[in-house]
Parts: sequence; structure tokens; C-alpha cells
Amino acid sequence: MFDFSGKKVWVAGHTGMVGSAVVRRLESEDLAGLVLATSSEVDLRRQAAVEEFVSDHKPDALILAAARVGGIHANRSAQADFLYENLMIAANCIEASRRAGVKKVVNLGSSCIYPREASQPIAESSLLTGSLEPTNEGYAIAKIAALEMTKMYHRQFGYDAISLMPTNLYGPNDNFDLVTSHVLPALMRKIHDAMVTGADSVEIWGTGNPRREFMHVDDLADAAIFAARRYSGEEHLNVGVGDDIAIRDLASLIAEVIGWSGEFVYDSSMPDGTPRKLLDVSRLRSLGWKHRFDLTSGIEQTYRWFVENEA
Repeated sequence: MFDFSGKKVWVAGHTGMVGSAVVRRLESEDLAGLVLATSSEVDLRRQAAVEEFVSDHKPDALILAAARVGGIHANRSAQADFLYENLMIAANCIEASRRAGVKKVVNLGSSCIYPREASQPIAESSLLTGSLEPTNEGYAIAKIAALEMTKMYHRQFGYDAISLMPTNLYGPNDNFDLVTSHVLPALMRKIHDAMVTGADSVEIWGTGNPRREFMHVDDLADAAIFAARRYSGEEHLNVGVGDDIAIRDLASLIAEVIGWSGEFVYDSSMPDGTPRKLLDVSRLRSLGWKHRFDLTSGIEQTYRWFVENEA
């Protein structure tokens, strides 16, 4: 059990969508303070820089949200970069924390660690039982290495480091760039732009048939704090909502929220990615945690943020 009261918490990657949500969630805790640094202040890919930073600031806990992330196009076109950068970030932060005596580490990963053809819903035991989705293999391998690192540190050193594997995330501070973003923010941007310009159609990559599970990022932040308090096991935990939706139905839902009534055109020459990705979240639920946002209200909240900050 980890008590946040009076503690200093390092949120690595605090400017990103996940890290900023964790910072928002920690505002309600009685902390001694937050330890925050931008990538220009400390390069997490450099071991010496990370060790010096942790030694200087002496946090009590680390929530590791820093990562290089992107959608299918970004991952597919820079596999080596995604592998190297995410591997270095995780290894440097976890090892520096252990060396400095940081009491708790929460490593945040991704559901892309699981085999492309994993049985649905995907249980934690599906890890390393089959081939990965080729379009994001580099990123996935780095995330697998990070969760195995927390597991081995737990075994060898008795170190209280845990790993959480969230499903597809969305929310405030998401990346809405059409080239590098994930599917939900990309659809939101495309449909919003169509409404603004009066376009009567929107093109969507793939067939629209793949099914995805989506969780609001504030729910992940809450799960991270919950797990930090309640869980110290070596096995990773899935974090999700336990339900999924076809991409074409997601597009229709976003269009309804935005108020656009045009037509969707599907480019089946582009890759669909994994056919389905729904997580088995029974282990985390058995500990007493459940998400708060339903998909419609989460999209409504995210779209309001988008209009105020990005549009």
C-alpha cells in the first residue's frame, strides 16, 4: 500500500495527454509536491541526465507516462525511432528510480503489447503468445520490455514497481494532427473540419470494420492512482472499460456529437490494423476500480476541449 499524503510525485511526461491527466488527478491528493520537467529540461533518453535529475529532486513515487506515441502512419513509418526512444525512456526512468530509492513506480504501457490475433477479450496472460501487429511492432516491443522490467525488478530486488496496460485513450491534450494521431482524435478533426468547410463527405482509412475499445484519459489517471495505492504485484494489469465499438460506428457517434450529417467514404486500400482489441479488465475490477466516463459523454467533453483549444 502506498500513501500519497506528504509525498513528492514525479510525473514523467506531464505535458502529454496521459501525463497532464495524471497531474489533474493528483491535484486532489495531499502531496508535498509534484516533480515535473519538460523534455528540454531533462532528456529521458539519456541515462546520465535521468539519474542526475532523480538524484537532485528525490521523488517518493514515479508515474511513468512519458512516451513517443502515434497512430498507424506514425508507427509504421518510424519503427526504429519508436522502439529506441520508448525503450530508453522506460529503462532509464525505472533504473534511476530504483537507484535513488523511489518508493513506488507506476509504469503506463499500451494494449498494443498483445498478439494481433489474441483471443477476445484479451487477458493479461495473452502476452507473448503470438505475433504482434506489424504496423506498431517497434512501439509494442518497447512497451513489453518495460513491463517485463518492472516484473524482473520486483523479483530480483523486491522493488515496488507495477505496470498498467491501458486500452485506446482519448481526451484533453490529445494529438489531433491528421498524420500522426490515433483514430478517435483523427476522426474528430476530420469531421469537425468537414462541418466548418461544408464538406459532404469524410474519408476514413480502412474498411471501418475493426473494433476498438476507448477509455477517457481521466479514467486512466484515476486507475493509476488507485493501483499505486492498492497493488504491488509483479504481473501487469489491464485498464479499460470492458466494451468496444466498430470504427464506422465510432465515426457516426462523433458526427452526431459534432452535428455533421455527411457521408463516410472508406479507403480499403489502407490498413485496418488489428481486427479487434478489447481488454479483459476483470483483474482490476476485482480490486475495486471501474471507469466513470461512458463513450458519448467522454467524446462530448473532449470535443468541447478541442473547440476551445485546437480548432
